[in-house]
Amino acid sequence: MTAISQKGDGVCISVRVQPRSSKSVISGMYGESIRICLKAAPVDDAANKECCELLAKVLGVPRSRVSVMNGKSSRSKVLKVEGLTASAAGEALAPHLSTPSGPQP
Repeated sequence: MTAISQKGDGVCISVRVQPRSSKSVISGMYGESIRICLKAAPVDDAANKECCELLAKVLGVPRSRVSVMNGKSSRSKVLKVEGLTASAAGEALAPHLSTPSGPQP
């Protein structure tokens, strides 16, 4: 899975967000990125905050360890999670990525 890569003392996770969804969930893969549906609208950084909170909850790390590295105003983002290995992140995300989520680009 190329969506997760080790960077120093943490991991970088490539995501594709879909704001204004009916619920906030990790819904599979979108090409080489992880698809994340968010209830929040992309206004006043609300979607970015919700994205970081959801990922922190799934990975079992404090919210303060998750930040948006690239793509703050884009649907395609790279999130940095400090203090986590790529294998641990992959194991935590695997159950959310194994379900089919519709057509892929």
